[in-house]
Parts: sequence; structure tokens; C-alpha cells
Amino acid sequence: MTNTKDMKLWQWRMTAPKSDLQLVASELPAIGEHQALVQVAGCGVCHTDLGFWHDGVRTKMDLPLTLGHEISGTVIAGPAHLLHKPVIVPAVLPCGECDLCAQGRSNICRKQLMPGNDLHGGFASHIAVPHRYLCPVPPAMLAKYPLAHLAVIADAISTPYQVVKRADIAQGDLAIVIGVGGVGIYGAMIARLMGAKVLAIDISDEKLALAKRHGVDAVLNSKGMDLKAVKERVRAIAEELRAPKHGWKIFEISGTTPGQDLAFNLITYASTLSVVGFTMNKVEVRLSNLMAFDAQLIGTWGCKPELYPEVVDLIASGKLEIAEFVEAFPMSKINEVFRDSVARPHTRRPVMVPDMPN
Repeated sequence: MTNTKDMKLWQWRMTAPKSDLQLVASELPAIGEHQALVQVAGCGVCHTDLGFWHDGVRTKMDLPLTLGHEISGTVIAGPAHLLHKPVIVPAVLPCGECDLCAQGRSNICRKQLMPGNDLHGGFASHIAVPHRYLCPVPPAMLAKYPLAHLAVIADAISTPYQVVKRADIAQGDLAIVIGVGGVGIYGAMIARLMGAKVLAIDISDEKLALAKRHGVDAVLNSKGMDLKAVKERVRAIAEELRAPKHGWKIFEISGTTPGQDLAFNLITYASTLSVVGFTMNKVEVRLSNLMAFDAQLIGTWGCKPELYPEVVDLIASGKLEIAEFVEAFPMSKINEVFRDSVARPHTRRPVMVPDMPN
């Protein structure tokens, strides 16, 4: 066990929406029998964090609260088989015992713990979490990627992996990914790896160019286009790609009202619409379209920890590259990064790296 006697716990705590996070020092927490103490290597900045901080989305734990749920680090106290091991902390930590967990739906376990929501999160020097579902990182991965960068596995990559897998993509299917930011870009790449022909839709030429460089078959900037024009262009692109006219797999990952409106309006015969992005805004739709087109609508929440090793294997094998999509910042810059992320979303996923006095 690492000597933690002289270590402090440093946390960047949210005290009120839109207020600067405050750096607070305290004693390291004592861990229970089923817990591990993880020294944080990196913690990604997610749209969900910005929703809590900027948009007024309520956290389950009362403020002040340390945000952050995309966490990588090293176990410095806990069970022997994990001690000193680099790990990914799943963004959703289920109980592993309830009916939902037994049914393979552990991502919606009603006893789940989400760092940065149900308990203090990863914008900190350390975090104490249940150790049951910690995902070990193979040493070979660390020769290619810093452990801090692998924090993005814990949501930005695992979430789209679960939803693309659930959509049951077949070879040659048309996958339409709406929003190719920090999560959507991985959704597009994973759909491509699973055999789909992928169309990425966004309003940022920069993001679309990045998606194109990483194997997306076609891109469409929908900025300024009405729904009818977008639908006509999507049909034309499907024909150009020699993709099916029906059975489209649509992934709404932008988390915006226009994105969700577009996604629903792209539904055609035998389509599957998967909703990944989150917004507090409402969208008016005609649900009967699902009946008329014999289509299905899927909601998804995070990723069950049981799938994390599959995601790790994709990256370890070199099939999924992440280097160009991650940018590390010292954690002392967290307030600046939060403000910048709200003003103009980053093309790369910001990962905050602890630089506290420990």
C-alpha cells in the first residue's frame, strides 16, 4: 500500500452554478472494505459537468460538490489485486446485485453511484470509489497513451460504444451521427468499425473535417438548412454511398433542440433512433411516425461497466485512435476551461490533470 500519511485530498468544488470552482484541501478519506482510493491521473470535462455548472441541472448530492466523472488513475489503497494498478473509473458504478444488474442493465441500476453527481468526483487529487467495477488498463496501452488521456474511456468513448452496439448495426448499414463533438466523434468511428457507412452531421466545419480524416464516409454541415433540405441531402448522400434507403441507424449526440428535431425527422422505414445527447429543452414531435415507419426509439444512459474491457481492447489493438481527440490541461486551469467550453465547445476533449501540491 502506498504511504499516504503526508498526502492531502485536494478538490475543485462547485459551490453555486456559474461560480468559480474553489480549491479545497482536506484529509484523505478512509476507505471501506469494498472501496479503493484512486490517485487521479486525469478527469475529462463532459457536457454533463457543464450542465451542472452552467445550465442549472441539479446534482443528486447537495453542493458544494466536486464534479467530474471521466476518471483515470492509479489505485493506491484497496484490494491487493488492484493495488498500484492503473485503472479507469466507470462513470456509472452499479451495485451489481439488484434485478436490473441481473438483467444486464447495470447502467441504470437504481443504486448506482455517479462520481460528480452522487459523490465527490474526479476534479481532485484522489477519489474513493467502490472497487468492484474498476477497469484495469493494460501496461501496453501506457506505452502509447498517457494514463490521463485514457480518462475519456469513462464516458466519451464507452457511452457511444454501448449505444452503437445496442443499435445492432449490420454490415453496410447507414449510420447517421448528429453532432460529432467530444462524444459523437467516437460514435461515428465506432459505427464505422462495426461495418456501417457513416454520415456525420454537424454545424462545425472543423469537427466535420476531423471526422472525415478519421474514416467517416460523408459529412454534412446543416447550418442554415431547413429540415426538408437536410432530408433531401441525406437521401442523396445515402444514394451516393450505395447505402440502404431504409433501416437507417440514427444517433442524436448533439444534445441540442435542433439536433433532436432533425434526428426525429430523419426517421424512415425500419429506422432506429438512439438518443445519446441531453438537453433540458423540449422537442415537439409526432410519435405516430414511429408507428407509421415501424421504427424504434432507444434511450441510453452511460455504459454498463461490463463493456469497458471491450472498449479498452479497441484502443489497445489500435483499431480506435484517441490521440487527436484529447487535450490535457493542468487542473489549476479548470475555471478557464469550463468558461471556454461553454463559450465555444472544444474540438478536442479537455482532460484536467492534477497539479496540486501533493
